[in-house]
Amino acid sequence: MPELPEVQQTVDSLIPRVVGEVMSEIQLGKFDVVEPHGFDLRHALQGRRIVLVTRRAKRIVFLLDTGERFWVHLGMTGRLVVESMDVPLRPHTHFLCNLSSAHQLRFSDPRRFGGIHWTGTTTGHEDDLGPEPLSICPIDFHARLRSTTRVIKTALLDQKLIAGLGNIYVDESLFDAKIHPLTPAMMISKKRAAILCDSIHRVLTAAINAGGSTLRDYVDADGKPGMFQLLHVVYDRAGQPCKTCAAPIVRIIVHQRSTHFCKECQKR
Repeated sequence: MPELPEVQQTVDSLIPRVVGEVMSEIQLGKFDVVEPHGFDLRHALQGRRIVLVTRRAKRIVFLLDTGERFWVHLGMTGRLVVESMDVPLRPHTHFLCNLSSAHQLRFSDPRRFGGIHWTGTTTGHEDDLGPEPLSICPIDFHARLRSTTRVIKTALLDQKLIAGLGNIYVDESLFDAKIHPLTPAMMISKKRAAILCDSIHRVLTAAINAGGSTLRDYVDADGKPGMFQLLHVVYDRAGQPCKTCAAPIVRIIVHQRSTHFCKECQKR
């Protein structure tokens, strides 16, 4: 599933392609990709100019010239790309929008866990999200960890506790901080929380610089895959030697999520 670095890379690649563009001839292959259900997205977007594209957690947020917003969630297999009109459509393309540049903004999603969410000018649509991991201060981060009895792997996946992290970057960050994934979050000291906070920042920044991780479906708005998967230290490396100590990387299931770590570098 695309996480913060992949979404940020998508936003960065969208900005020069769509900001300032006027949308027209919107087509929906599947109406149920739109939230709220039954909302006439085609009418709302017709003739509107895109003035800004930003990221919030794993959401790609579009600001229109009316002051209204909508956001796209890529889900597990979603792609949001800008392509020439003569490029054949990918299967499972559920949203298609002509741009004034004679290109098209296209959203495809084979498994349909993603979608397009209209928020208009309403506020409060981010109330279900915690702070951003790239900007949270260590003191606030420690306080949030102290508020939960869950293990640290599970806590960091909670978008209400901290927004944008997913399986890949939680595993990579915990290794960087040398913290066992089954450590109770509330037992992590202020010093260790500061180390973990710094590790999260370092791992996410490196992943963004590498264009994110492409394990299967992810590409940015230009159709380019990420390269950070080549730099993974623990994620998806079960049985392979740790790049620090050569002990085999272990894979366990934590709350139904695959979790990778080094039992020597990340002692419990």
